[in-house]
Order: sequence, then structure tokens, then C-alpha cells
Amino acid sequence: MEDVNVYEKPVTLKNILKFAVPTIAMTVFMSFYTMVDGLFVSNLIGTEALSAVNLTAPVIQLVTAVSTMLATGGSAVIMKKMGEGKDEEAREDFTFLILVNIAVGFFMWGMGSLLMEQFFGFMKLSAGTVQYCMEYLGRYLIFTVPILLMNNFTLYMIASERAALSLICSVTGGILNMVLDYVLIAVFHMGIGGAAVATGLGYSVTAAAGLFVFSKKGSLLHFKKPVFRLKVLKNAALNGCSEMAATLVTGIITLMFNWTMLKFAGENGVAAVTIIMYVLMFASSLYTGYSYGTAPMISFYYGERNHEKLRKLIFDSLKIIACISLFTVAVSFFLTKPLVSVFARPDNPVYDLAVTGNQICTAALFFIGFNIFASGMFTALSNGAVSAVLAFSRSFVFMAAAMLVLPRIFGITGIWLATPAAELMALGLSVWMFLKYRYRYHY
Repeated sequence: MEDVNVYEKPVTLKNILKFAVPTIAMTVFMSFYTMVDGLFVSNLIGTEALSAVNLTAPVIQLVTAVSTMLATGGSAVIMKKMGEGKDEEAREDFTFLILVNIAVGFFMWGMGSLLMEQFFGFMKLSAGTVQYCMEYLGRYLIFTVPILLMNNFTLYMIASERAALSLICSVTGGILNMVLDYVLIAVFHMGIGGAAVATGLGYSVTAAAGLFVFSKKGSLLHFKKPVFRLKVLKNAALNGCSEMAATLVTGIITLMFNWTMLKFAGENGVAAVTIIMYVLMFASSLYTGYSYGTAPMISFYYGERNHEKLRKLIFDSLKIIACISLFTVAVSFFLTKPLVSVFARPDNPVYDLAVTGNQICTAALFFIGFNIFASGMFTALSNGAVSAVLAFSRSFVFMAAAMLVLPRIFGITGIWLATPAAELMALGLSVWMFLKYRYRYHY
């Protein structure tokens, strides 16, 4: 039975978790990359530097958005072809899309380096904070190509039944990031730039492993002579545009959060927002990991037209996400103070702001998992349009509306309420789309 292709096995809770747990663990460790930077930066440099890490987030999220679009969209297109039995064509497309990623990475590195000074000049920050931002982002952008490759190889390893290898790479990269953060900041005194280098080298582990693994023909997916198919690139971009939109508008919303918080509480408020984003990001990584783990299965069963397996997989997934949601809400609420104290001491004004904010924002964890899965499910079903509507509405429309209205009424409390309110509205839209398309996809 072990020789049977994983996609041919029955859809059971054991087989779903066997496929998804490594990706959940992987995304959790990936979330550590940014959190560890924040931990070392806040404790070894200060909360002003921690604010700078958050202020660079919109540019970093632009890089992540493009790679996420090509990775999730490309994976859906390629695994659908695998399900249709077009293995060689899928491998040609895979190689082509990896080359596109490399070209895009070099372009973004150059543009980011040219424009970042103007970007931070518009924010009216203190000179010290601007210097921190420039130093962190300048070092981070050097690793743009490895970061794009890491995001792609992570999903392609999962699709190629190498989720365990993807997990090993993520754990290794995470540990390397932690060690280098301490060594570069505390020992070699490289400051906030050292944190960026540590993160970039951590990401590079998966990129290097992917180049090695996919060069071997024994892998389900492997490099071969690419064929330029504009339609493949177009379909990958369309299928993945929802994930790109979600990541991209997160950067815009981060800017809104920062500007609003600067108005109400200054740079201490920005530091508090950063801490809460770390907590939400860590919890969301559980759902993102599950969505990444099941997406290739959804795409394969859709291409195979196996409606029974598709239906069971989706409904079992909803039950699993409900359990994860209850767990994350309980942990985040009851452990708020210990979580916040990792980044800010109780005598720091940032501490009280972050504790109050996290207790309110925790309510969003009831809804985030279902919204992430719904968007990922439609991407896997090659319906990028619906997935984009869900992701864009959740990440931008609802969040922007909440950010514009609630702080005017409730002040700082309104800033914290914006995330739960936006996620609740997004859940209503997700449920409606789920029911609307149920009979088209037979789930």
C-alpha cells in the first residue's frame, strides 16, 4: 500500500493529516523567521528598531505577494495537468515558471533598492527610525531571488510528495535564522541589518535544497527543457492573483494601521501593532499550512473528476479548521501577557497597548481559518476569480472600511476591533461563495 501514489489513497483523516501536518509545521516555522527577527531586534536593539521592521513590511509583502502568486497559481495549474495525465507537459511548465521567478526576483531587487529611500521619506519618521528601515530593507532585498525560489519550492515539494523534506528545510532555515540573529546582532554588532541577513540566509536553505532536489529525475516534478507557454504564465497569474492580492493588500493595510496608530499613540503604538501582527501571523500560519497541504489534493481530484474524494476532503477540512480555530483562540487569549512580554517588558508603554490589543484581536481567530481555506480552495479549483474576490474583500475592502470607521468611533480600541470585524464580514462572503459554487464543483 505504501507504493501507491498518495493521491490514489482513500481520503481519511489520517491520510489528510499525513499530507497536511508537515506543511502546517513548515508554515509555523516559516512564521518564526519574522518573529525571531522581532524578538532579537526588540530585546537587543530596542522598540524603535522593532517599529522599523514593521514599517518595512509593505515592501517585503510586495516581494512575498509576487512569489505567492506564481507559487500557488503555478502549483494549481501544474497539479491539474498531472491529474489529467499530462506529466511531461507539467514538468516543462514547472521549469518555465521557476525561470520566470528568477527573472522577476532580479527585477524586484533592483527596483526596491532604487525606490526605498523615497518610500520612507513620505512617512515623516524620526531620523533614527528611517536609518533602521533603510538598513533592514537594503540587506533583505539582496535575498529577493532566494525568497521567491523558497516560496515556490516549498509548494512544489509538497505537490511532489516531499512535504517532509519541505518541513526539514523550513526547520533548518528557522534554526539557522535564530542562531544567526544572535551571532550577527549580539556578537558581530551588525545591528538591524544583521537580522535581515539572518532571515535571508534562513530562506536560502529551501531555495538551495529545491535546486538540488528538482534537478533529479526521480522526483515527481523535476527540471527539464522548458517550453514558453504564455497561457501557462497567464493561468498561473490568474489562479494565484487572489493570494497575491491578499499579501499585497496586507502591506497596504499595514500602512493604514501604522499611520492610524502613529496618530493615536506614536511609534510606541506601531511597536504594539507589530507584536500583535506576530501573534496573528503565527496563528494564521496553522491555517495557511493546512491550505497549502490540501491544495494539491484538491487540484488533483478536480482534474481527475473524482467528486466523491473532493467532497470528503473539503468537508473533513472544515471540521479540522474548526478544531484549530478553537485551540488558537484559547491559547492567544489566555497567554496574551506571556506572549507580549517576550517582545516588551511590563514597564514599557508598548506592553499595555499590546496586551489590550491582542485580547481584542484574538476574536478574529474564530474566522480567519475558514476564510483562508475558502480562498485557497477556489485557487486549487482553478477559479482564481472567486478566490481573488474573497481574498481582496477580506484583506482590503472589509479591513479598510473597518479601519476608516471604527477608530473614529472608539479611538485606539477601534483599531483593535477592525481585524475581528473585517474577518467576520469576510466569513459571510466565504459562506455565500461556498454555497453558490457547491454544485458546479460537486463538493
